[in-house]
Amino acid sequence: MNNESIIVTQDLSRLFGSLAAVDKLTFHVNRGELFGIVGPDGAGKTTTMRMLAGILEPSSGDAWINGVSITKDPEGIKESLAYMPQRFGLYQDLTVMENLIFYADLFQTPKKERSARIEKLFGFSRLGPFKDRAAGALSGGMKQKLGLACALIHEPQLLLLDEPTNGVDPVSRRDFWKILYDLLKEGISILVTTAYLDEAERAGRVALMNNGSVMELGKPEELKAKTPGVIVEFITPDPSTAKSVIEKIPEVQDANIFGEGLHLRISDNQASERVKTELERRRIEVQSFKRIEPSMEDAFLYLIQRDEKKPDTEAHPTE
Repeated sequence: MNNESIIVTQDLSRLFGSLAAVDKLTFHVNRGELFGIVGPDGAGKTTTMRMLAGILEPSSGDAWINGVSITKDPEGIKESLAYMPQRFGLYQDLTVMENLIFYADLFQTPKKERSARIEKLFGFSRLGPFKDRAAGALSGGMKQKLGLACALIHEPQLLLLDEPTNGVDPVSRRDFWKILYDLLKEGISILVTTAYLDEAERAGRVALMNNGSVMELGKPEELKAKTPGVIVEFITPDPSTAKSVIEKIPEVQDANIFGEGLHLRISDNQASERVKTELERRRIEVQSFKRIEPSMEDAFLYLIQRDEKKPDTEAHPTE
């Protein structure tokens, strides 16, 4: 295996009956890299993570964690990694400190090293003032930080994080990502799944996943550059009505509601004036319109629509 890669997958697949939850995934994660897998619910993200963690057996294909095969030695891979599922197994009645001690026992962390490791974990997570508080009494963001601290107690080389900020408030999400960047500086490799497209911008490389397959893989700026045409943002008090009108204009290739406005993918700059004229003719107020750079969400929506237009045999080769 390539010594520069801590994860290598080759045609990794998982079937549930006739459904291909994960279909022939082939990618690698470099050592010291923060790699993101992004996709909607049902894309296959969690199934992929569970296979890489040695919890779920692949139907076909293989993957190697730190050079160890997940199919031939699923127990052997666990020395190198920590897996934090969406619902990490914290013990709600135990305190923060008791949870850390429990996981130190579980991972057989040498007792002479525990004190220093726990202090270090308290340092980046800011959980120290809450060490005697029951885990069940923590906020959602603090629980995620405790889950991460417990996963790190044995100092793994690789972190597998499955939607770690799902349902967490924006401030806690920001703090959690700051912790991940700090871990990167220490040389820990991180594979994270998320349904938040803005979080994908934070990863070094991203795999955009849909229906069990990777549609595109690359750096965020590379993926955004794949969006063809011109992206224009229209702000209007009634984006839903405006969308139904705009979609009938031939020059408009896509129209999607974003917050209080619309993002349009159009053929050229002149088309935006034609859109504005048509909306005004229909007496739909246009508060502002401007050309913008494609966001990760623009790129993802384009790729999803492109993927869904493929013939069934091409989009779902296993079915």
